[in-house]
Amino acid sequence: MLSFLLNQMGKQPRAAALRGALVVVFASVLLGFASSGSFYDECDATWEPQNCWAYDDGNRLSLALVSNSSGSMIRSKKQFVYGTVSTMIQLVPGDSAGTVTTYYTSSLGDNHDEIDFEFLGNETGQPYTIHTNVYADGVGNKEMQFKPWFDPTADYHNYTISWTPCRIVWYIDGTPIRVFRNYAASHGVAFPARQPMYAYSSIWAAEDWATQGGRVKADWSKAPFVANYHGIDLDVCECYGGDGCVAGCAAAFGDGGRYCRLGDEEVGKMRWVQDKYRIYDYCVDPKRWINGQMPVECSLQQY
Repeated sequence: MLSFLLNQMGKQPRAAALRGALVVVFASVLLGFASSGSFYDECDATWEPQNCWAYDDGNRLSLALVSNSSGSMIRSKKQFVYGTVSTMIQLVPGDSAGTVTTYYTSSLGDNHDEIDFEFLGNETGQPYTIHTNVYADGVGNKEMQFKPWFDPTADYHNYTISWTPCRIVWYIDGTPIRVFRNYAASHGVAFPARQPMYAYSSIWAAEDWATQGGRVKADWSKAPFVANYHGIDLDVCECYGGDGCVAGCAAAFGDGGRYCRLGDEEVGKMRWVQDKYRIYDYCVDPKRWINGQMPVECSLQQY
């Protein structure tokens, strides 16, 4: 049974950032991360648990960055192969330069798989950068970035990662913004397919690169920087490794009609986002190509 300590907010320097919230600090270093929306039952705080707070009966969570070496991270207890993970996030308002808020999936180990949403902060009045990437067997370098077409600090917005045997899709408020299709068998393009992943959320400092290439640093007089989360939904195939488990999950999410195609309306929305709000694409950046060769997947249909 988890035990909880009520945080004495009036005694903490971060009180102003979370005024009015009933804040719970987890003495057991455990937080909830469940498909029901509660942050109490199914997650671990794996880094700086004192900077995590849950409230509203566990339906809401705040993660704080209090210094350049003290942020926070939570991780789902469940590992899984394939599925959809989704949460609502309200990003750090005002001057968020030098900060990175994340929502992503990742396996463990050096040759890990990973699917990223990272939100790079900026100076007051300047837009966030929404950074996406995918790693397979420890190799990433498949970045695509967007500027938001909404204010991600004024309210909560839904961020969803859908990972199936045939593709990965990143969604914002139900609109797909990017697809990465599985061409491993047909074209040798690495794709995360066999390593169980966890779902993560975190906030951390990246002053050397996050904001305008590292030109703008964090203003630590404005700390703590706080990102707020509301609810979590995990529609995943629970798996802790082994060929049988992986194969079973692949079969569960292998329906091509349901999991492998975007509808015409979804494609139209994604093209609108990419045409108007995409600000970086590794496929059109020759400086990132190996031996001057465009990555194979860049010439292949992704949706």
